Amino acid sequence: MEKIIVTGCNGQLGRAINKELPKDKYELINTDVFEGEGIIPLDITNVDAVIELARKTKATAIINCAAYTAVDKQESDVDLSYKINAIGPRNLAIAATETGAKLVHISTDYVFEGNGTRPYIEFDKTGPVSVYGKTKLAGEEMVKQFARDFFIIRTAWLYGDGKNFVKTMLGLSEKYDEVSVVKDQLGTPTSTKELAKAIHYLLGTENYGVFHGTCEGDTNWADFTEEIFRLAGKNTRVNHVTTKEYSEKNPQAAPRPAYSILDNYMFRLTSDFRFADWHYAIEEYLKEL
Repeated sequence: MEKIIVTGCNGQLGRAINKELPKDKYELINTDVFEGEGIIPLDITNVDAVIELARKTKATAIINCAAYTAVDKQESDVDLSYKINAIGPRNLAIAATETGAKLVHISTDYVFEGNGTRPYIEFDKTGPVSVYGKTKLAGEEMVKQFARDFFIIRTAWLYGDGKNFVKTMLGLSEKYDEVSVVKDQLGTPTSTKELAKAIHYLLGTENYGVFHGTCEGDTNWADFTEEIFRLAGKNTRVNHVTTKEYSEKNPQAAPRPAYSILDNYMFRLTSDFRFADWHYAIEEYLKEL
């Protein structure tokens, strides 16, 4: 049985990984910042602690779901952002190389400037504009520098078991007759269930490198909200607003990519794995809620 260390196991993706990977094939060593039932406390910013766990467990793979994702907060919390999003992946990469483990590292669409006119492929030039994007790109570079056998998967607009956009919108629909949602930011809503399937697929291969991993198709936040409300049977009205209008009311918000559509080009070039369309994935998710 293969042993796999999962960091950030309490997050949306960590929970999806625990559901996706078969228990008869994988023994999951679940870790998070805080100890819990079946959870080992691990500070990924502590290189000695990370190496010690990798040595002790003799894990064959490490899946890094841990990240600092509070985009707005990081604009004034730069040091912590680099510690978690760059130094953490570096430490996991060092440990993976030392123990011969594969490393799966999750990255983001925020590594791009977000002003594209066609879906970004893995070979396109990066250019993050937020602290979150800059630190996540630094994390990618650390993995490339220190890991030998790695998969970097950039995803976007993720939702699953935990706090997310879908649940926020459903919560607002219970309180208000109408909500205002940005209409000029494009991307692809992606379920953690679909991303976990992709990780499961890659783990069984030596198809290493950088991948884009999002559901198929694209939309904007306002249209996505309307689809959520339609599927959930909500009558809440969605006001389509511009990013400029939203920013004027929320001046503390970090810059968001206007164009976040990722093309799963590497999956198409190197494998037969395909993600589900975003419409199908959100329908499945709402059925399971």
